[in-house]
Amino acid sequence: MTDTVSDLEMRRKKLLFRGSHRGTKENDILMGRFMDRHLATLTAEQLDRFEILINEVPDADFFKWATGKEAAPAQYDTDVLRMIRDLSNA
Repeated sequence: MTDTVSDLEMRRKKLLFRGSHRGTKENDILMGRFMDRHLATLTAEQLDRFEILINEVPDADFFKWATGKEAAPAQYDTDVLRMIRDLSNA
């Protein structure tokens, strides 16, 4: 295992914990579905974008964007948010 792989795995573990403890059950479910489906295969850049969603976006805003009730500002409207939205609408 290379350092890069172990670094990515460590980031994934931290994001798995933080993503499943958002503060609202609805967001925990949305994040949980996304992480179950995609977390293991996200690139380092996608992990960056996911981490930004977890760290910067308030729960109420995240829920509206993830469910398509409101459009996200351009800086947050990334492939990762679209992946979450796709799962929330499935």
